[in-house]
Amino acid sequence: MEDQILKTRDLIEVQLANFMELGTLYGLSVIYAILVLIVGWWAAGKISSLVARACERSDHIDATIGGFATSITRYVILALVVITVLQLFGFQTTSLVAIIGAASLAIGLALQGTLSNLAAGVMLLFFRPFRVGDFVELAGNTGTVKNLTLFFTELATADNVMIIIPNGDVWGSAVTNYSAHATRRCDITVGISYDDDMDKAKEVFRTVIAEETRILADPEPFVEITNLGDSAVDVTLRVWVLSSDLWSVRWFLIKRLKESLDAAGICIPYPHMQVVAQGGSTPLSAS
Repeated sequence: MEDQILKTRDLIEVQLANFMELGTLYGLSVIYAILVLIVGWWAAGKISSLVARACERSDHIDATIGGFATSITRYVILALVVITVLQLFGFQTTSLVAIIGAASLAIGLALQGTLSNLAAGVMLLFFRPFRVGDFVELAGNTGTVKNLTLFFTELATADNVMIIIPNGDVWGSAVTNYSAHATRRCDITVGISYDDDMDKAKEVFRTVIAEETRILADPEPFVEITNLGDSAVDVTLRVWVLSSDLWSVRWFLIKRLKESLDAAGICIPYPHMQVVAQGGSTPLSAS
């Protein structure tokens, strides 16, 4: 019994000695690693913020590139921090490169979607089909571009709802950029009665156009008869405005055209329904 107790005590002493040896060998490394992680995490956030502010102050760097530069800076610093921590525990650089190479293959197969988003993000930055602040349609979603990162694009809809779209979906679909050009064309078609004077209606249209100073003189406004419909003669107006003025000018023209046509006695036809009594042709009511 006493021999068993002595053996147990000797085993415990050996284990404690081994633990103390490991603590002495790696204790400082663990402390240093924790400090490096804390400082590295703080430095990554601080430096990426400095890069973001520098890009915002520069007149030669737009917000799209600034967001990319900020993301890349953060990820590079964090990668260096991880490599430094591993070297504290005795990992050699050559061995680390081999491990990273093997791990990259496995990670690449497991994260094909994520890596495709990364590649698509680089392509979006290189070709730049849109910028931060543009109003676009991406992968079936419409909104204002708020941010473009390495992996996703952030949109804000007209009612300020945030939409996150993976860059792979953005690059793999048609991109419609409503803000790409400084000017846009506003088209409005109004039907008038066959009994009304077409030339008089066109003159009303031109008068309304002359009232709106935001309409550009070049290209010249267009007013013509464009279609003979079943119940109306279509008069089409096409004017060019600054992209930022498109909707406000459109709403103004629609309202003023209706008011001006009414004042000129020109009728805008609309569907009528006539209810006839059963067995006869006398109308009961009309609207």
